[in-house]
Amino acid sequence: MGAFGGGLGGNGEVCGAMVGALAVLGLRFGRGTEQEKENPKMSSYSNEVIERFREIVKNHGGILCRDIAGVDWKDRDQARAFYKSEKLTECRRIVGDTAHMVGELLERDSLTS
Repeated sequence: MGAFGGGLGGNGEVCGAMVGALAVLGLRFGRGTEQEKENPKMSSYSNEVIERFREIVKNHGGILCRDIAGVDWKDRDQARAFYKSEKLTECRRIVGDTAHMVGELLERDSLTS
């Protein structure tokens, strides 16, 4: 999962926390084989994760890592500065809130299945 960091391999793209959340849903609700039908919960839960993630990062201008962290990950000086700043604490909060949200969703699903 390390490749999700820095907005997918340090490219500043979609936040790896959201991608990781969707990956968890894919593992839980995705098809095991091409012959299987996709669990209908996959789409609704994916939409819920994206909507709730947008709420988590609403003060950061979007779902892209470069907007959330304010870092050009290709610039070594900016990347080093990030790890010494309060931005790291905020990033960790976002990752934790996202993991918690996915945990709540999975728990809710287990109670209704």
